[in-house]
Amino acid sequence: MSAPGAAIDRLFRRESGQAVAALARVFGDLDSAEEAVQDAFVVALERWPRDGVPPNPAAWIALTARRRAIDRLRRDRRRSATLVAAQEETLARLEAQPASAIPDERLELIFACCHPALAPESRVALTLRALGGLSTREVARAFLVSEAAMAQRLQRAKRKLRDAGIRFELPRDENLPARRASVLATLYLVFNEGYAATAGDALVRRELCAEAIRLTRVLCELVPNEPEALALLALMRLHDSRRDARVDAHGELVLLADQDRARWDRAAIAEGSGLVERALALGEPATPGPYALQAFIAAEHARPGGPDWVRVAGAYERLIAVQGGPVVALNRAVAVAMAHGPEAGLALIDDLAEELDDYQLWHSARADLLRRLDRREEAADAYRRALTLVGNPVERGFLQRRLRELDAG
Repeated sequence: MSAPGAAIDRLFRRESGQAVAALARVFGDLDSAEEAVQDAFVVALERWPRDGVPPNPAAWIALTARRRAIDRLRRDRRRSATLVAAQEETLARLEAQPASAIPDERLELIFACCHPALAPESRVALTLRALGGLSTREVARAFLVSEAAMAQRLQRAKRKLRDAGIRFELPRDENLPARRASVLATLYLVFNEGYAATAGDALVRRELCAEAIRLTRVLCELVPNEPEALALLALMRLHDSRRDARVDAHGELVLLADQDRARWDRAAIAEGSGLVERALALGEPATPGPYALQAFIAAEHARPGGPDWVRVAGAYERLIAVQGGPVVALNRAVAVAMAHGPEAGLALIDDLAEELDDYQLWHSARADLLRRLDRREEAADAYRRALTLVGNPVERGFLQRRLRELDAG
């Protein structure tokens, strides 16, 4: 890829969501906003290799997308001249008004996109696709569904917003709490895609992790005593503290137990651990929320002597009661294997076969336990199945090394 082409690709990943957010807020139509931003990047692909990358690429994209959106309105003969003029007046009014109470435009649009008219999973999926900078494939991975199924879900969500006449507007203050759960879920999934990328050459996409952390900080400033928001920020910081140790000097995956703890970010661990304590103190002691429980588990992993696996397994047990889901059950099974031996964990993993047969991490976790039990042929079969499902080359390389080790005896 040429230098301008590579710069455009990086910019699309980093800035397209913000540009879509700004246009959707002005024009009230997500499809139009996405099309205008895509038009702007097409123009960039045409012009930048010839004219060079502009001094402020993000601002260039935003301005070009806005002009393209207005041009689309003017070309659409189904719209009256009055409506086009009204849209332009709206744009001028929005540019002149003071900043809103939520100090980040993208976070505003995440709240707006999490409209109660949509099912919770559709709110999160739509926000991830439109504003989180993720592809349909990446969103599908987060929800453990096929890309085709997710594309249909996204189209249905957009159609429902359009047919119901729902505009992308900032909800009133009294409506913010009802949408907070979807916003937290969206931010967490953006972070997860950055922490373990679906595709691309790198295991970690730092810009997505950083953006999710930044937006979660903004949310914590907005609601400073919300325990689950604080817990989510703690969870992100604790996970992110290990990112430099997750791959070695050759770019190969390093499992948590094998990581060089000297490479972990001690400041991030200290902040995350402090946030966990604050979140647990603010929340209900008898029933901590799902992010508080996950942050507690992450803090256990960050302990200098390593985690107490019995405590980790117990926390996952509580998380299943609060949140449920096969992926949480898989994590509990791995913790049980560490606390009580691989046979105990394998029995729990095998109970999830029907739900997680298309999930790469289920097969790779099962393969690891079979390997530890010296059931080599079964382990090799499980690694081969995991290889058919993995998308990231770093993870693929790790699974291939494990398989070669088994073949070599």
